[in-house]
Amino acid sequence: MSYLLIFHHNDLLLTASHSLPTDEVRNLLPTPPGEWLTLPALDGMPCKAAEVAEKETVGVGEWIGLRESYYVLPSTHFMMAGKAHELLHWHSHSRYCGACGASMEWSSDISKRCRRCGHEIWAAVQPAMIVAVTRNEGREILLVQSKNFKRDYLGLVAGYVETGESLEDCVRREVLEETGLRIRNLRYFASQSWPFPNVLMMGFTAEYDGGELRLQRSELNKGGWFSRDNLPAIPGKVSLARRLIDHWLDQAAPETLPGS
Repeated sequence: MSYLLIFHHNDLLLTASHSLPTDEVRNLLPTPPGEWLTLPALDGMPCKAAEVAEKETVGVGEWIGLRESYYVLPSTHFMMAGKAHELLHWHSHSRYCGACGASMEWSSDISKRCRRCGHEIWAAVQPAMIVAVTRNEGREILLVQSKNFKRDYLGLVAGYVETGESLEDCVRREVLEETGLRIRNLRYFASQSWPFPNVLMMGFTAEYDGGELRLQRSELNKGGWFSRDNLPAIPGKVSLARRLIDHWLDQAAPETLPGS
């Protein structure tokens, strides 16, 4: 018996009880996948992943967005689903050798080797950063809305690390480029695998150090400084952005009451 992680783009097939399906689902798929990828075991059971071309009803459950599956799957199952999604994406974009152009074959669960020249590659991730910038002794936080957001909420400044750049350099550059602000007291917070499709997100906290807020309109729709009493809609708990915002909420000093 194996767990099956079946995707159609960013949607994951779950059973009616919102769990990962197992081998008995294979014969119920109207259009069987062409190839199954082997994954590490989960709960002592083998795991396989595949993508289907059409999101057809299979009578065993429902399709759910990978991000939304965070709220219904056990954490270890969600993490495996994320890994499967990343490997499927990488597999589809690494079929041929970048050195000689010949076809690639799997050499391990996370690597491929060229059939002709032996060049070996490993499944890669894109490093990115995200930062919670605060001011006024931590009473206010900088929130912005990226043009990539699909819903009407505000999150944190984020961006991809460029070649030859440290994480700290990336944070300072992205904040300055997107908002015109300078920061200080930059500190690492936590990291998160973000399989949409293959990002390693690294979170930081920082303090405002000067500058006037000027949004980079090519990247951001809106943004500003917010206190805990006037927060807009914010990202869901699946994201590192939400963990950073929740951490700030826990640490933020309450507003001083008149006469206190």
